[in-house]
Amino acid sequence: MKIVVNGELVEVDAATLEAALIELGYGDALIATAVNRDFVPKTERSNLALNQGDVIEIIAPMQGG
Repeated sequence: MKIVVNGELVEVDAATLEAALIELGYGDALIATAVNRDFVPKTERSNLALNQGDVIEIIAPMQGG
C-alpha cells in the first residue's frame, strides 16, 4: 500500500502503524507518531490499521535548549 511518511511517498506491506514502523526501520526507536495529523500513542500503534494514502509523521526527540 502507498502511504506518505514525513512528506515522502513510500510503499509498505504493513497493515498497522506498528508493523509499518518496523518495516521502515524504526523498530524500537524512541519516536512520536501521528497519522493524518492525529497523535498516536505508542500503546495504540499496533491497533491502528493503515489505509492507502495515509499520511504518517515520525518525529524523533531532540536535545538542547
